Amino acid sequence: MKKLKSILFIGVNKSGSSREATRVAEKLGYFIVLFTSNDRQYEQRELYPEIHKMVFVDTTNMEAMRTEITKLQKTGLDFKTIVSFVDPYVHIASLLCDEFCINLTSSKAIEMMEDKEETRKFLMKEAYSPQFKVIGPNEKVSGKLTFPLILKSPKSTGSKDVLLAQDLKQFNKHLTSLQKKYPEETIIAEEYLRGPQYLVEVIVYKHQPHIVAVMKQDITKGKRFIITGYRLLATVPPNLATSLDALCESIVNTFNIETGAFHLELRLTSKGWKLVEVNPRISGGAMNKMIEAAYGINLVEQTLKLFLGEEPDLQPTQHYFVYTKYLIVKRKGILERVTGKLRATKSPGVYDVYIKPKKGTLLIPPLSMGHRYAYIIAQGKSISEAVRLANQASRLIKFHMREP
Repeated sequence: MKKLKSILFIGVNKSGSSREATRVAEKLGYFIVLFTSNDRQYEQRELYPEIHKMVFVDTTNMEAMRTEITKLQKTGLDFKTIVSFVDPYVHIASLLCDEFCINLTSSKAIEMMEDKEETRKFLMKEAYSPQFKVIGPNEKVSGKLTFPLILKSPKSTGSKDVLLAQDLKQFNKHLTSLQKKYPEETIIAEEYLRGPQYLVEVIVYKHQPHIVAVMKQDITKGKRFIITGYRLLATVPPNLATSLDALCESIVNTFNIETGAFHLELRLTSKGWKLVEVNPRISGGAMNKMIEAAYGINLVEQTLKLFLGEEPDLQPTQHYFVYTKYLIVKRKGILERVTGKLRATKSPGVYDVYIKPKKGTLLIPPLSMGHRYAYIIAQGKSISEAVRLANQASRLIKFHMREP
């Protein structure tokens, strides 16, 4: 029986980097299999035409997935790689890839990067590591604390459980709330880092880190820290580029990464770069499109090629400054309609417009990154031009809501 070369994805979102990865994989000529535990996604599988086979399985149950993979292999599928571009399945996919394929990435490094506590402990001696304290389940903190402080769950993603404490009263309130939500987990208290925040996308090939994109983030502080803007730099100032190269090399050497992809969130403080977090995958949301708009590089395609044993092509074919503006709402309401998308799409400099919610969705002021409801990507010859064009287009989009 002729084997069919195949790629298995664990989890996929309806849009964003993970969805673009499944589309690219199909264009590369592979038979695409998706394991999902999202029953709604499984029922709506016709919305995912690039996925040739969707399997409904518990994506946290390794044994159940092993059984399904073995069954699929018996039907003639030859899995070339098993991947995930979605939290929290990157490590799970890598472990399955260890068993069923030739895995070029390091499952150990991915596991540590997925756990914020492990990452903090592992990198604690590095100059870019902020001061932190690990608080055990039900533990109360004694001794002097220097405020402000950040409290977070090591397992949280998308800013859901990152809380700012300005004083002891607020600290104890946040700690109690996180310990109640995660009774068996530790909580991390970290120094509050002052300075602009940056996101850095990195590909590692033959133990060499390649910085693909650097962007400054705009943070909106409501009940949570929500990133509502990304300023992708067409050219990185030499002093920043040199220090970022050194930091990325340190991370690659410390985690001993031969092949892989990760992104860093960093603050540029008065004491230099400080690491907010590291994630073992490309950022979700509009990240792949932002990089394509700036450099003509499809990062998920190059990441897949990397996992398949090919050399990634990270040579830019263009250089634009890019600004991505995310839209949030200031009050709760049920969405009746969205107007202005077409006008925004035709607005000068606009590369892409995406509206996420459908009619009837309850919209709320953001408590996590998942509560960003649209984005506009604009290109410019300078960052100020890209920001101006994205803001200009964003003002055309209106969410019409009724009281919930």
